Amino acid sequence: MSKGAAHTPPYWYGEGEPPWPMRLLTPLYAGVTSMRRRLYQRGTLRSVRVDAPVAVVGNLTAGGAGKTPLTIALVEELQRAGRKPGVASRGYGRRDEKSPRWVDADTAAQDGGDEPVLIARRTGAPVRVDRDRAAAAQALVEAGCDIVVCDDGLQHYRLARDIEIEVIDGQRRYGNGLLLPAGPMREPPARALRCDFHVLNLGQAGDAEVAMPDPAADAQMVEWPMRLRMDHAVPMAEAGGFPLRQFSGCRVHAVAGIGNPERFFSMLRNLDIAVVPHAFADHHVYSAGDLRFGSPLPILMTEKDAVKCAGLVGAHCFSVPITAELPAPFWAACFDRLHDL
Repeated sequence: MSKGAAHTPPYWYGEGEPPWPMRLLTPLYAGVTSMRRRLYQRGTLRSVRVDAPVAVVGNLTAGGAGKTPLTIALVEELQRAGRKPGVASRGYGRRDEKSPRWVDADTAAQDGGDEPVLIARRTGAPVRVDRDRAAAAQALVEAGCDIVVCDDGLQHYRLARDIEIEVIDGQRRYGNGLLLPAGPMREPPARALRCDFHVLNLGQAGDAEVAMPDPAADAQMVEWPMRLRMDHAVPMAEAGGFPLRQFSGCRVHAVAGIGNPERFFSMLRNLDIAVVPHAFADHHVYSAGDLRFGSPLPILMTEKDAVKCAGLVGAHCFSVPITAELPAPFWAACFDRLHDL
């Protein structure tokens, strides 16, 4: 593992008991977040509604669950349906988080945030970053967007929303079920009952058939399967791309500065690629020294990391795009809901 890598506390996911200081802090966190939710529910704090439907893609746990691949897939499906979606994001990790700005494919990651830049490059949709997501949504509507998609922001109650899509890590789920910092939960598990859709990130796409939700089940409890497919590598120093399986049987350095780096490493191993893993903190700001590993192996990195490393790497470095795949009935259910708004 690389120096500086951030690790999820093992007790969050069942490896031992949370330390007593964490257990003591959890009731304080629970009290503050619970009071904030009640203030919005009672109208003491007011949510802002914009003149377009708002769909929020988020999760109840800290760390990565697959929100950004799902956001990209949702935006692309909306575009294919003739809609004009825009994406609102906080733009976490950018150097001037206080200033709102537009993000496009040419925006530097340090200015726009790694995830917003990735979304802009993959979709071409308008992307607005702002600590106040309600203000970002309003700017998107004024720019001509007819639906706002929020990448993260399930807990940002200042922005009123019409659809909430919860993304769940198919392996880790809710961990020990405890609130921060003793566990990974941002809100209690019962909060999921208020979400309109639940998407279960099953990781690696493959030929194995995935069980579909029971049509007769309570819609609030249905978990829609999402698979992640990565099948090609893109040279970061030149144009083009080729099948990722060309690395099968080879040893590579694998770089991931995402919420759950092990998912990326496992997906590469499933393609018979011998991985030397290098995990960094989510939203890590890279320097050239971070990518000097002492051996001349190819470097494969997530697309989210690649947007930050373009000026730091050479011909031996490759970006690995990931595409979220969901069943057609899920999109039909989402679009039916949008049609009713």
